[in-house]
Amino acid sequence: MKYTLLTLLTIITLTLLSCSKGVDSPRGFSLPKGNIDSGKKVFLKFKCSACHTLNSVEDIDIAEKNIEKNPTIAITIGGNKTEVVTYAELVTSVINPSHKFASPYLSMAKTVDGKSKMKIFNDVMTVTELIDLVSFLQPNYQLVPYQHTKYQYYPK
Repeated sequence: MKYTLLTLLTIITLTLLSCSKGVDSPRGFSLPKGNIDSGKKVFLKFKCSACHTLNSVEDIDIAEKNIEKNPTIAITIGGNKTEVVTYAELVTSVINPSHKFASPYLSMAKTVDGKSKMKIFNDVMTVTELIDLVSFLQPNYQLVPYQHTKYQYYPK
C-alpha cells in the first residue's frame, strides 16, 4: 500500500512539473523595469487616448497632442479590480489585443469577425516603448477585495 501511494504521488508530481516546461510556457520570460514618465509619452505618441480613457492622463495632455477621440470606442484603463491585473496581461493586451476582451467592452471593441478594433502596434512600437507603456499603465489598477453579498437570514 505504501509503495502504491508513493508511486501515485511520484506520477502526479512528474505530471504537474512537466506541464509547465513546454515550448509555449511563459517560464523564464521577464522584461526589464520600464520608465513611467517615458510610458506616458508613449501613451500620447501612439494616441491611445483616442479610444482609451485613463485617469492619470489629463485632458490637457490630450488637447496639446491634438488627439481626436474615437466617438464609438471609449475603453477605460485602470480603476478598481477584484483580481490582480498582471504585467503579462497588460503586455499581451498591447501586442495581441484580440487575445481577451473585458466583458463591458465586448460589443464596442470587437469587429464582426471577432478581432480587436485596436491597431496592431507590433511593427511600429519598440520593445522599450512597450516596456515603458506597461510600466506606466500598471499603477493605474487598484486591487479591491471582492465584496460578498450579505443575505438576510429568514427563519423557517
